[in-house]
Order: sequence, then structure tokens, then C-alpha cells
Amino acid sequence: MNAMNDDGKITENTAADEAPPAGSGMARGVAVIRASLKTMPGHPGVYRMLDRKGDALYIGKAANLRNRVANYTHIAGLPHRLKRMVAETSSLEIIVTHTEVEALLLECNLIKRMMPRYNVLLRDDKSFPYIHLTGGQDFPQLAKHRGARGPSGDYFGPFASAGAVNRTLIALQRAFLLRSCSDSVFSSRTRPCLLYQIKRCSAPCTGRIDKEGYAKLLDEAREFLSGRSQQVQKRLAKRMQELSDHREYEGAAAIRDRIRALTQVQGRQDINLEGLGDADVVALHQAGGDSSIQVFFFRGGQNWGNRAYFPSHARNLEADEVMGAFLGQFYDNKPTPPLILASHAPVEQDLLAEALASRAGHKVEIQTPNRGDKRKLVEAALFNAREALGRRLAESSAQLKLLEGVSQAFGLDGPPQRIEVYDNSHIQGAHAVGAMIVAGPEGFAKNAYRKFTIKEKIAPGDDYAMMREVLGRRFARALKESPEREGFPDLVLIDGGLGQLNAARQVMADLGVADVPLVAVAKGPDRNAGRERFFQYGKEPLSLEARDPVLYFLQRLRDEAHRFAIGAHRQKRAKAIGSSPLDEIAGIGASRKKALLHHFGSGRAVAAAGLADLERVQGISKIVAKKIYDHFHAEG
Repeated sequence: MNAMNDDGKITENTAADEAPPAGSGMARGVAVIRASLKTMPGHPGVYRMLDRKGDALYIGKAANLRNRVANYTHIAGLPHRLKRMVAETSSLEIIVTHTEVEALLLECNLIKRMMPRYNVLLRDDKSFPYIHLTGGQDFPQLAKHRGARGPSGDYFGPFASAGAVNRTLIALQRAFLLRSCSDSVFSSRTRPCLLYQIKRCSAPCTGRIDKEGYAKLLDEAREFLSGRSQQVQKRLAKRMQELSDHREYEGAAAIRDRIRALTQVQGRQDINLEGLGDADVVALHQAGGDSSIQVFFFRGGQNWGNRAYFPSHARNLEADEVMGAFLGQFYDNKPTPPLILASHAPVEQDLLAEALASRAGHKVEIQTPNRGDKRKLVEAALFNAREALGRRLAESSAQLKLLEGVSQAFGLDGPPQRIEVYDNSHIQGAHAVGAMIVAGPEGFAKNAYRKFTIKEKIAPGDDYAMMREVLGRRFARALKESPEREGFPDLVLIDGGLGQLNAARQVMADLGVADVPLVAVAKGPDRNAGRERFFQYGKEPLSLEARDPVLYFLQRLRDEAHRFAIGAHRQKRAKAIGSSPLDEIAGIGASRKKALLHHFGSGRAVAAAGLADLERVQGISKIVAKKIYDHFHAEG
């Protein structure tokens, strides 16, 4: 359990089972919680419910830890998901904070890092792209930027996608003629590139524009990206008219093209609102126990696109709880605008706004407009959220039909919730790896993929032995971690024929895992896709119709396993190519390694060299030469 020391700093302790829990399941979990309450402070903080493996089940925050955690001992008042959570709780950890705002920020951060299954989870590992005007240069670059803001200069965004920022960059190049090339290319050019010819750059690299003229273009670009687009366009229109009046038609046509480019940027924005400034519009739609959230990004009053999110949560969770959890996690690692327009008021709205403001360093307001132009923005985002959830549910329905087809084809008890597919990759036995991919109702579960480096001494090309090692390691570990067989697959697919099936069956029998269905997938004559045969123990080989969607689905699973296995093999091979047998000898650093390779030509030649030859290498003493010689000529 955690406590606050005399200096007021946060400390962390673990409350293990201080009293032996009575019974099992629910009673055991309640006993663990009651034991922790004996020394739990009444301060703000974050609590973590942990299972017997030490993994987080649930993370919550509280203004008063003792009072909040005590609620979990009153089982009758808990929703079903939290009852299950209590039943699985084996220990409890807390972190005491100074304020409830700190607790809320810490809670959001820990949920994103630990992904406890009983919380609302936002699976969002992608950063947003920005437009970057570099700083500290006479001729700054206009470029796309993603990630932490390291380089100096001005950043504009975020943009919802790479496509949105790329389209905008192209239009801005046409409108403001700023360079997009890297510094190395810029400094080495002797004549203008193609972008100058197609009127997307002013060619400062070759002096076609001076520093003052380029600075004016930069100012206009900053003004436009900051939301003052109308002023920029009016000024350009006035300049175009002046040039036209003076019969400088070529210059007027160039400005006309720039105005068109700016209009193109604005024309793609669909939604605009005068005076909006910097804001995000967040709309949530729920159906069938699932949630879809659309986020629209407005900066300087301009719409920089939208993105859909599908947080995972218990099916009976209310919209305000989902919205609150989403906003806290979403802005954990992203800049927060001064205004958030939400379709549903999040739980503890004022506390959340205070926490976001504390992190952002400026005031943050969360509004749920009911009328006016702002409500129209929310309605537009809601429409997109409904459409996105409809598409997702349709895709899930199609996936469920495919899983039902797999169940019927192989005689399973029901649609498989977890399918594991195994494949091996090697070149004549070298750099051998095994691979496991996982699929289910939500499609490919890439966070569950696993690679296995083949450790046993296996004859080159012995795929059966490789498969035995991979399956043996996978299920031996699974049995050790979960004797109750939680998380076991409902179907195992193996790339191969009857021989691979028999090898897999032997491994599973040795481990006492006889109830996991095994299917081997073998390509048909001439290894043609579409003529696969499926082998199951005690059944005749099965072939599916060439146009059967279930066959196509199974082919996708096999191909994904093959792709993943080949990728793992290539990584291992590339690493081996870049290594040297000299790397294994202690005391042989970069300079000695370089001297040896220069003298002998290769690591193999070093290994075959005699002691006297090694002593003749510059920089290699007799002691070091003896160490190298002994390394390569050790007996046994």
C-alpha cells in the first residue's frame, strides 16, 4: 500500500493478503480488500486491483481512498463487471497524491499503460501529424511532422490523418511557394528543381527569391494557418487586381493560382464556424453495447479533419462514463485545445476540465451545446459516429458469419473466439523461427502475435521438429501461467499436411491438452491457392469450394502467419549478417575487431588463424592473441 512521507512526496507500497482470505472467488477478493483497508489512508490517490499474476484488473482514482475502496466490499451494490473484478482480485496497490486532480491525471496515464480489462480502454497508439515551419533559418522549410516537438519553429495541427496533412501541404506549396526539400538537398542545389517548374516552390535554393520576399511568403503562410485566411485572401486579391490594372498579367495569373490553392484548402473542410478558434468536437454514439467516438479537430477556425475511435468497455456502461474515460485518456499524450465541444457531458466534468487545464498549461472548457452553430458541429460529428459504428457492426457481423462457417466446416462446438495459426520460416534450417498469429471476432489481434527462435539442435529442414518445439513451448508456458486454461485457443491451424498434424497431436498429447481442435492446412496440387486440403485427426481430408468465403478467410489466416514468420526470419537473418564471431569474445572492442578484420579479411579467417599470426596483428598483444586463439580452439 502507498503512503505520503513527511516531505509530502508520493510513495508506493503493495498491500498483499495481510489476512488469509477465506474461501475462494468473491469471498477471497472481498477479504483482500478488507485487509487493505486497515492501513489505507483517507487521502486522494489511485488504486489498482491486481490478479494473482500481478496484472492490473482495474484502476480507479478517489478523493478519499479509504472510502472509495471500501465500496468494493459491498457486493450487492456493484455492477456485474465489478463483481467479476472483485472475485479475481488477489492484491491491491495504491498511490497517494496531493490532490484529486493529480489522481485523475495519474489514473488516465496508468490505464493507457497497463490496459486493465475492467476499465474503459482507448487503444490509440498513433500520434497525429502536424505541419511544421522550421525555425532558425533564412529560408525555413514547410514539412510534415509527427511525434515529439523537437525541432524549433512553428507547428500547426493536429491533422486527423497523413492524407489530410499531405493534401494541405500540396495546396500550401502552391499558395505560398515555400520549400519542402531537406536542408542537405537545399544546400546542394545548383538549379531549380521540378517543383519550381510546376509552381510549387519559389526556388530560394538558387536565389530566385531573396530573403525579404521569402519572409513575406512565410508571414502569409503563418497567418493563413493561424486562422486568418480571409485577410490573406483579400490582400492577395487586391494585389492581383493592382497587377492586372498595370497590365502585369503574368504576375496577376500567378497570384490567381495562389488564391485558387487557398480556396482548395478551405473547400475540403466541409465544416466551418466563424470565431471558433482552437477546439475539438467529440461526439459519442452507442448501439448494441458498443461505442463509437468521432473527434473533429479545429485550429484557427479551420477543420483539419476527423478520426473515429472505438473504446472497449462493459456493454452496460453509460455514455457519460465512456465520454469521461475517453477524454482523460485521449488527451493524456496530446495537446488539449482551450475548448472541447462534447455530445455528452462527461462524469465529473469540472474536475476533468481542471485536470486537462493543469496538464495543458492553459484554461480548458468542456461544453455540451444544446442549440446554435456549435450544436450543429456536434450533430455533424454525431452523424459520423453513427455511420462509423454502423460500418463496424456490419463488419463484425460478417466476421461472425465467417467464424460460424469455420465452426461448421471443422465441427467445432461454436464459433471460435480465438484462433491461433502457426508457421515456420528458415533457409535450409538456418535462422529458423516459428510464428504464431491470433484472430477472432475483432479480426487479427496483433498484440497477441508471438515469435519463437528455434533453440533445439534440429536437422536442416526438419519442419516437424520445429513445429513440435514451437507448440511445446507455447502450451507448456500457457499451462504454467493458467492451469484453468484461460485464454486457450478454440482452434489451432497449422501450415502443413498430415505429417505436421501428427507432430502437433503428439505434442498436445504429451502436455495433456487433448481438447484443443487441431487443423493442418495443406496446399493442393502444384501448391495452388484455392485447392487447399484441411486435415483433422480421425476425419477424411476436407476441401472447400473455391469461391467459399470461409476458404478465403482461412487463406487469409494462413497467409498472415506466413507473412509474420517470414518477417521474423528476415529480421533474424539480417541481425546475423551484421554480427561477427569476434563479438562473442570479451575484451575485443571496435578498434581491435577492425584491426583483426583488416589483417585477415574476415571473421572466419580470424578463427582459423594460428597463435603466431594473431600476435602479428597491430594492437593485439600476446595475451589478447591467446584469448582469441583459445576462444576458437577450445576443446569440447
